Amino acid sequence: MLALAARGGVAAADPRPALDAGAARVLATTRRPWFPARWFRVTDFGAAGDGRTDCTTAFRHAIEACHRAGGGHVLVPPGNYATGAIHLLSNVDLHLEQGSRILFSTDPAAYLPVVYTRWQGIEFMNYSPLVYAFGQRNIAITGAGELDGQADATHWWDWKTPSDQEFAVLEAQANAGVPVPQRVFGPGFHFRPLFVQPYRCDTVLIEGVTFRNSPAWHLNPVLCRNVVVDGVTVASSGPNTDGCDPESCDGVVVTGCSFDTGDDCIAIKAGRNTDGRRVNVPCRDVLIERSSFADGHGGVTIGSEMTGGVRDVYARDLTMNSPNLRSGHRIKTNSVRGGYVENVHLGRITAGTIGGPVLLVDYSYGEGDTGEYPPTVTDINLSEWTVQACEQGWQMAGYPEDPIGRVALTDVTIASMSGTNVAEYVRDLELRRVSIGGRPVTGT
Repeated sequence: MLALAARGGVAAADPRPALDAGAARVLATTRRPWFPARWFRVTDFGAAGDGRTDCTTAFRHAIEACHRAGGGHVLVPPGNYATGAIHLLSNVDLHLEQGSRILFSTDPAAYLPVVYTRWQGIEFMNYSPLVYAFGQRNIAITGAGELDGQADATHWWDWKTPSDQEFAVLEAQANAGVPVPQRVFGPGFHFRPLFVQPYRCDTVLIEGVTFRNSPAWHLNPVLCRNVVVDGVTVASSGPNTDGCDPESCDGVVVTGCSFDTGDDCIAIKAGRNTDGRRVNVPCRDVLIERSSFADGHGGVTIGSEMTGGVRDVYARDLTMNSPNLRSGHRIKTNSVRGGYVENVHLGRITAGTIGGPVLLVDYSYGEGDTGEYPPTVTDINLSEWTVQACEQGWQMAGYPEDPIGRVALTDVTIASMSGTNVAEYVRDLELRRVSIGGRPVTGT
């Protein structure tokens, strides 16, 4: 079952300059928004920070006024503000002062009417995300406040099992080519709203704020350009509560953030299966830096929704530490997804405990090898990783007829490993200055 070429010594060019050069290019080309110095306090539009008054209309009116004036900042002063869906408009910064909390309703009716959105990479009409924007430019959520989705075991998270069962209905419509406006779900189904979803937007900033207890994925920019997530904290333990999932985006910077999640901390995506091939837009030019990762299924993950392809991903200067972090770098796919992952660089990573493999490449995720679209995964580079404890250094399994391509580990030090490395159907595994338990490793 083993199709592997493992090499030690100087097998290829040093990947580290490519990491920093790629990161510099993404930083230089990804724009941040700018807003004029106009301020619109939500309390001037009827909002009350008592945690009980429904402030949905006040938020809408403040955002509309700011937009009509040519842009500026919608200010949320200290207090607790109860609301339903918030829809951002071009040139508006939703700014939360320190001591402010936005408490989102757990009533599904607060997220109607349905909007054009996605669920696990498939487009459809569903409950509005808690914070949503469609086709807008120059938008932001900033400040030092907190946004709380208020999901828990009896609100939203208990929808996971029925939504898993109902997913076949959505997938069948996508496979049949039903137009997206006719894929109407919402009431009668259990597809949870996402927390923040800018959709087909350009120049998006999310900075400084804290997100807690999302119904599902926290940050999911889709088909966006120029996205910056800076100094954000994401904390949630519920099902599918991914931290930041850029999907089919061009130019994404995640910097100085902290993730402690119930699913992938970061998952880079590009659509799913038939619908992903219809849209066919890759996710590219993604930089992740100076961030920390605690609980989660994966620290930096790609997939499984990767049908449109993922390329040019750079991650550097990260810390990972939790026995509940199931993998450091995770790529998940199958032959139903198809797509490609290429030119990925992760370097200068310091890890305490990782509860699974440092590197996980899984071609058998979800549907497994049941489709006609074998994926391509190649040019995966890990350099300067220092890991105190993990289960495996790598767990990789491609297909006999479609092996994983080039994977390079350079200057990787693992102090303690409890399991055994696995590399099945990997065409080219390059190991340079890799040690486990103080002993050099040149094979698997």
